[in-house]
Amino acid sequence: MNTRTVVEECGFAVLSGIFSPLEMQDLVGDLLHSDLKRSKAGIRHALKHPGIARLAADPRLLNIAHEILGPGAVPFRATLFDKSPQANWLVVWHQDTALPLRARSDTKGWGPWSIKDGIIYAHAPADCLCQVLALRVHLDDSNTQNGSLRVLPGTHTKGVLSDDEIQRLAGEIGPVECVVPQGGVLAMKPLVVHASSKSQAQAPRRVVHIEYATSKSLGEGLELALA
Repeated sequence: MNTRTVVEECGFAVLSGIFSPLEMQDLVGDLLHSDLKRSKAGIRHALKHPGIARLAADPRLLNIAHEILGPGAVPFRATLFDKSPQANWLVVWHQDTALPLRARSDTKGWGPWSIKDGIIYAHAPADCLCQVLALRVHLDDSNTQNGSLRVLPGTHTKGVLSDDEIQRLAGEIGPVECVVPQGGVLAMKPLVVHASSKSQAQAPRRVVHIEYATSKSLGEGLELALA
């Protein structure tokens, strides 16, 4: 099956060998000298970083986004996740439902609203989230020891779920560990239920999570912000 079919059916796909280890090492070195605000987990709103902006616009990633979302797909947000023994955390089962927006609009189906580092966010309805794709570029090997992502296949087709519904599905569906080598990409839909454990390894697990949308315009006066 092609990548689009796998993502449509499962909600995710692991793509190995998209970038070389040397390219990933160069980006890691570049990020070490970034003056962007860092948290314990990494960097939010990382498209401001020139190296990550170039990565998001790389034809290899754009080709994947265009195959799955269509030829108009564009990047709108990036996050660096930097998990290590010094900055370690777990993430419970959840969906990614909040989107950055240029302005607030009291539109049915959107909310609650918040502001993160000066950017407006709102939880979006399922029909808008279906137009979004995340491409997680692995700067290091991701494996069962260093807190790799786990997903519940097929859950992206069930709409926006309540916490209770997510917990029920976690007890019914066998999780898949997304083991991705350095330079590989995990393509995933935001509504696929996912989680990650704390790392048990000494080596870091760094991932650049880049989100693409079919269009920056979401209709009804709403437009994605670059973040």
